[in-house]
Amino acid sequence: VQLVESGGGLVQPGGSLRLSCAASGFTFSSYAMSWYRQAPGKERELVAAITSTRGTTYYADSVKGRFTISRDNAKSTMFLQMNSLKPEDTAVYYCNAPLRPGGYWGQGTQVTVSS
Repeated sequence: VQLVESGGGLVQPGGSLRLSCAASGFTFSSYAMSWYRQAPGKERELVAAITSTRGTTYYADSVKGRFTISRDNAKSTMFLQMNSLKPEDTAVYYCNAPLRPGGYWGQGTQVTVSS
């Protein structure tokens, strides 16, 4: 199993970023997937999740209305569109595949929201 996140960077408050998670080594379309983030000194937290085929989504209250999770099963890729970014969104963002207890994790991509 391999998960590779990309798309992070430095953005001003109010800006947007689109994160991608490229998955391989398993049948991507069979599994729900999720995005987590971890800010310095804080625990890793669930940001958003999406079911395997129906595409039902879940969002943490802190990002609801600003972030959109989606997936392309044909390309084994998951996305996180982040709009109206705030400084408190600054964190390393990880994708997670629940194929074992605790899941598999990518290496993460840094998102920094600062003026």
